[in-house]
Amino acid sequence: QVQLVESGGGLVQAGGSLRLSCAASGRTFSSMAWFRQAPGKEREFVAVIRWRGGSTYYADSVKGRFTISGDNAKNTVYLQMNSLKPEDTAVYYCAAARVITLPTRHVRSEYEYWGQGTQVTVSS
Repeated sequence: QVQLVESGGGLVQAGGSLRLSCAASGRTFSSMAWFRQAPGKEREFVAVIRWRGGSTYYADSVKGRFTISGDNAKNTVYLQMNSLKPEDTAVYYCAAARVITLPTRHVRSEYEYWGQGTQVTVSS
């Protein structure tokens, strides 16, 4: 049984930092990603890492502030979030895909497995 378990969310002031973790079990994946969903909004792509080669890709809204990294051997992915803004407030979800193409790596429907989400709240 595949499981993705996120941790590390919480409340932080604007300008602060948080680090999210996602541990996967049950199988290996080609890519792991982070999405987020703010109240009343659709779930949106944040960042993805491809295990082979370690390439990463970010949404424009987080580029330069967030860093995705991971440990392939542990099937664990991290999201280091710096310079947080109130608009980063959302539930953050970890996602994993067995096979994914570069043009669609930001597309929600391409990811087969999801975690339960962890709340990140940034106060102004």
